[in-house]
Amino acid sequence: TLAQYCVGANYAWATAEGLFLLRLLLSTSGRRCLPAFLLLGWGVPVLFVVPWVVLRHLYENEGCWERNEKVSVWWVIRCPILVAVAV
Repeated sequence: TLAQYCVGANYAWATAEGLFLLRLLLSTSGRRCLPAFLLLGWGVPVLFVVPWVVLRHLYENEGCWERNEKVSVWWVIRCPILVAVAV
């Protein structure tokens, strides 16, 4: 779970940094949005890691969580990362 949160936070922070730099290029008021970017970097991964943990516990709680036999549960964690890459 912690590993998936760290992966999600990594992509969320990359997205937050990109949006922050874009905001700095477009205007000079980038510091006012810093709390929003902090929330994006640390808070957004919680929104998809917690449902993934619940689904994983309910439907695929067998031994090691590194295996992904049920693809639908795995997409809960991968879709937000793909969206972050697309942004």
